[in-house]
Amino acid sequence: MMSEQKQMEFTTADAVVKELVRAGVEIAFGIVSIHNMPIYDAILREGSIHLVCSRGESGAANMGDGYARATGKLGVVITSTGTGAGNAAGSLIEAWAAGVPVLHLTGEVASPYLGTGRGYIHECKDQLSIMEGASKKAIRLRRPEQAAAVVRQAIQEAFAYPSGPVTLEIPIDFQSAIIPNHSIEEIKTIASVNQTIPSVPEEVVLKIKNASRPVIWAGGGVITSRASKELQKLAETIGAAVVTSQSGKGSIPEDHPQCIGHFAANELTKILIKNADLLISVGVRFRGNETSNWKVTVPEEHISIDADWLAVNRNYEATNSLVGDAKQILQAINHGVSKLSIIPNPAYLDEVQSVREELRAQLRATLGPYEQILDGMRKVLPRNTILVRDVTVQANVWGSRLFEIYEPRTSIHASGGGIGQGLPTAIGAQMADKNRPVVLMAGDGGFMVNVGEMATAAQEKLPMIIVLFDDAGYGVLRNIQSAAYGRQVAVDLLSPDFVLLAQSMGFDASRIGSPAEFVTELEKAVTTKNPTMIVVDMEAVGPMAKPFGGPPGAAEAFKPKKL
Repeated sequence: MMSEQKQMEFTTADAVVKELVRAGVEIAFGIVSIHNMPIYDAILREGSIHLVCSRGESGAANMGDGYARATGKLGVVITSTGTGAGNAAGSLIEAWAAGVPVLHLTGEVASPYLGTGRGYIHECKDQLSIMEGASKKAIRLRRPEQAAAVVRQAIQEAFAYPSGPVTLEIPIDFQSAIIPNHSIEEIKTIASVNQTIPSVPEEVVLKIKNASRPVIWAGGGVITSRASKELQKLAETIGAAVVTSQSGKGSIPEDHPQCIGHFAANELTKILIKNADLLISVGVRFRGNETSNWKVTVPEEHISIDADWLAVNRNYEATNSLVGDAKQILQAINHGVSKLSIIPNPAYLDEVQSVREELRAQLRATLGPYEQILDGMRKVLPRNTILVRDVTVQANVWGSRLFEIYEPRTSIHASGGGIGQGLPTAIGAQMADKNRPVVLMAGDGGFMVNVGEMATAAQEKLPMIIVLFDDAGYGVLRNIQSAAYGRQVAVDLLSPDFVLLAQSMGFDASRIGSPAEFVTELEKAVTTKNPTMIVVDMEAVGPMAKPFGGPPGAAEAFKPKKL
């Protein structure tokens, strides 16, 4: 009788789970602990959320990140206190850098011991500050009765522009506290029909009409706001070249003749942008490594579209800043230009096509035998394949530029530049849809950082394909060190037999030494839909025609010099 009564009692943990379900959460990633066990038990009793048991908190956060990027939904991560929360911090920084909506639920020591330093198990000196530094925002639940409201606030904050990870700390004694099961209703003002499509200043529309050499720079905000169709329509209407950031890949199909793609820092693209008479930037951050540390020269006329007020004039000054949802603003612009007679400049379109082709030809000339691997991947893999890229030479050189992306949310990369996050991120993306191919490009050095998450992929029976480029070390750092110092240090690594390791986890696995072998194994993996690892023996395949030395100027930056 007592156990039945306890089951009917509503606790803070139940309130948390109720809000997750209300938000449409279907999957959560994490590790169970004595400081989150009430939440796990509440998820079990509620029954609708699938729990993915990661092998580390860092991997769990990456999984939530990958799931959110692949779906546009909330990624949910559950960790323990102190060390557990700290383990997740690096991966939360990646989600912050990429602007991904993630809710990180972590425990805390019992409320009477917060900040006392008395040595309560899992105690951290100032966990909230650590999480504040790693997340968009960190919140501590102060009263158990406020759990539902605080969870709802945290979820809204994760999605609010600029979106990002939000950490919510819940002291362990609060999690089991019995609280009222009450209803919360948010009352929103319904906009009138006339306000559905906002208006934009006539000045903006006329600037767009009068431009003969327009460039659109599309960032991740296009994908976040689901504005890809509107972006493509505008580009085609005005005859604009479309440059994309790394995060903006897929905002326009990369086989479109007006798509320059992720080549902003290339000299040919710099010239094209410098000679443009109008730049329209949409949801783009203008990151340092994508602009040669802001050495790309943009035209005087610059229309900036961004949902973040703090993006206004942050990296490049704009003549017109339009702050709001990119989809709605682009709809308004398209509505405005549709009333005007605009004929794209045919000579300029030819120039854009020429630049597009030359950029790709120049980069292809550096690949050597890896050009055949690139072409084999694009030929074999379906158009809707999600390509996840860890930080590795092949991903940086051609995986992020020459492997064409055709749809939003099918390109996932490490925005913050940290190695080793590719595997768990790919697991999260595959959990979003087990019927869609997910391919991970990784290097042997980075892969070992989270190699234990292969067990998570095996446990979840995920049909993911891992393409592991094995050069027995940190390849890009070797090249940078050689160019900067003429010597190398701490870049050679001893790795396991990756084929045996993968097979021990239930993966199909093979080691290939030629592009032809690679294509055969990839075709087999796509057909069987079994979890697969293809290890590319880079010594056997051979070197690239031109070694990759990192971002432009990387080697020069590390040479001794006077400040």
